[in-house]
Amino acid sequence: MSGGGRLAGRVCLVTGASRGLGKGIALQLSEAGATVYITGRQREPLVRAAEEVSARGGRCVPVVCDSSREEEVAALFERLQQADGGRLDVLVTNAFSGVDAIAAQLGLPFWESPAAFWDQINNAGLRGHYLCFCNNSCLRLLPMAKEQLFMLVPHNAKTIELLFSI
Repeated sequence: MSGGGRLAGRVCLVTGASRGLGKGIALQLSEAGATVYITGRQREPLVRAAEEVSARGGRCVPVVCDSSREEEVAALFERLQQADGGRLDVLVTNAFSGVDAIAAQLGLPFWESPAAFWDQINNAGLRGHYLCFCNNSCLRLLPMAKEQLFMLVPHNAKTIELLFSI
């Protein structure tokens, strides 16, 4: 259960937290005593990450969820609304599935990339941000908490800028 850290009693959601930056954010939130819901598309890496996050002191709840799928995001926020008193204090939208697509296009001018490249790098990223923030998801939970922190992790624009020097 949650320890007595600065975020004890707070409920956090970090999307795309089975590895990388999302996992690192979840680890720190847990260390501060928060209850941390983490999402990812694959169960096994998510469960391993949840074990690490829980070991830091807070409570961790792994939820398999593809942030680009409207019905999965809706189910995630329904679960949040029913659990922990419907509370959400911190939302970090970190999910991003464009790494492989970007690697495949590495070194090519952006104008030589197929139009499908846009979808590959933006579906979980931009679409996931939209589905979490709007579309009747986290907005339903806002009145429950007096102070909230919402953080977008903008992988997309910076990654494109760095790779294509735009």
